[in-house]
Amino acid sequence: MLQKTNRGLLALLLMVLEWSRPGLPSPLRPICDLRVLNHFMKEARDAEVAMKSCGEGCTMSEPVTVPQTRVDFDVWENKNGLEQAEEVQCGLWLLQQGLSSLRTSVTDTALHSHIDNCIRNLLSINAVLRSLNIQEYTPPTSATGLEGTWSVTSATDLLQVHVNFLRGKVRLLLLDAQACQQDVS
Repeated sequence: MLQKTNRGLLALLLMVLEWSRPGLPSPLRPICDLRVLNHFMKEARDAEVAMKSCGEGCTMSEPVTVPQTRVDFDVWENKNGLEQAEEVQCGLWLLQQGLSSLRTSVTDTALHSHIDNCIRNLLSINAVLRSLNIQEYTPPTSATGLEGTWSVTSATDLLQVHVNFLRGKVRLLLLDAQACQQDVS
């Protein structure tokens, strides 16, 4: 047991010394660690799977507006960081609105915890964006007529859009965020 502890401490010490050597990239800030986003995506997929297996009480009362998840990389890369951030924040807001609407229409209480987790995760992503000094998003008064959106009428479609949006545009924004770029000294 003591040998395992010593080996673990030695490995930790070597990692710290490696990071502190001049001329090497510094470790990413914890806020930029994509494992958190991967965890959010897993929880979103879990909610989608749970929704697919639900029979009664799992329908949406009305269609909701959601962001487009398709990424045209040429268009995305030609946008400046502010435009990219605004597109992601608008999408997060739309998903939050859609999930809140779904929460009120779903009567299956087992799914409430999945939906609540998804909403909390979206709020956490917004907090991450704020911590990266991305300008606060001011949502419109209505989702009607927003560019780059479409409507879904089923709960599983909403949750699939949620997963794909996190996998696509949110991930791209975090990967490209200036604060998340590794410094080379």
